[in-house]
Amino acid sequence: MYNFTYDIGTVVHFGKGQIEKLPEAVLQYGKKALLCYGGGSIKKNGIYDAVTQGFSQAGIQWVELSGIDPNPRVTSVAEGAKLCRDNDVEVVVAVGGGSTIDCAKAIACATFYQGDPWDLITQKAPITKALPVLSVLTLSATGSEMDCGGVISNLETNDKIGFGAPILRPKVSILDPEYTFSVSKYQTAAGTADIISHILEVYFSRETDFYLNDRLCEALLKTAMHFGRIAVEEPQNYVARANLMWTSSLAINDLISYGKGCAWSCHPMEHELSAFFDITHGVGLAILTPAWMEYILSDVTVDKFVEYGVNVFDLRSEGKDRYDVAREAIDATRQVFVEMGIPTRLSEVGIARESLSAMAQKVDLPDAYVPLGPSDVLKIYEMCF
Repeated sequence: MYNFTYDIGTVVHFGKGQIEKLPEAVLQYGKKALLCYGGGSIKKNGIYDAVTQGFSQAGIQWVELSGIDPNPRVTSVAEGAKLCRDNDVEVVVAVGGGSTIDCAKAIACATFYQGDPWDLITQKAPITKALPVLSVLTLSATGSEMDCGGVISNLETNDKIGFGAPILRPKVSILDPEYTFSVSKYQTAAGTADIISHILEVYFSRETDFYLNDRLCEALLKTAMHFGRIAVEEPQNYVARANLMWTSSLAINDLISYGKGCAWSCHPMEHELSAFFDITHGVGLAILTPAWMEYILSDVTVDKFVEYGVNVFDLRSEGKDRYDVAREAIDATRQVFVEMGIPTRLSEVGIARESLSAMAQKVDLPDAYVPLGPSDVLKIYEMCF
């Protein structure tokens, strides 16, 4: 286990009615806020009223940036940063899922940068200063409520790129599982697939002898798979929503990756799919993951897949061929996504076969669990068609 410093830096208020803690949390950082949200669902389910009434009662002034897209655009980042500068905003409050929080993080640092915000995303310019970010989570998926990164899209260049810095980790996050009751079956399933993928990206690593990390991963995987399927069928099941929400945070807040080197595989491949075709991120991951597993299965990786199958799906391995157990584990993974109603083919979500090569050429993963070049990525894409 490598050296690390453990400092999450996010205060989490988890449970019913915790929105009442938001005004006090905001006031720790200022009285002028930028309120970020997406397509307006928070106005239908009452969350907007709860937030703004709290602001008014606490004497907090705010300006709003609405309409943040599911794959947040750099254009929204630029618009939000200008609002912050023009209104002397002191704190950014994101109400929504990971896309809204990601956008808020980018706005927080772009506020102090006079150039094109895309420079910060592409690391042409360093992230050195940022407004404090607070979040109110409404979708269990990306884990942005407790991590220090995000993903922003540029439609002009067909790029979707991750960015991050320690100062971007939210200072405070409100996690009320009831706020996810109105999430559709499709988005619940897609969010669960994203959570599962976050964990798998860490679990399948070249590093060995990380017993605790891997056992934590397996517990989180079992929890996400179990309660994700329940939440899809019973959207107002508080126990399912609560377990899914907390798993979402723990999956990517560095807990399972501390001390372990992790280069991701499926996320970079999926980013090209949603950069070119603006598909739902979690759906793309669910389609890619089983194919990626099949592609990398070899004498080098088979034992890890057996471990995965035995410890996550309770498969029996005694007296069985290792490859048979590994393939059972891969089939079981695919079945989780099928049971949640997620499409299984790229053709089902509008991906054009003639674009596969162009997308694959933008993905080179020499440090991944199994190194993948553009030709490998193209083969995985084709397996998903």
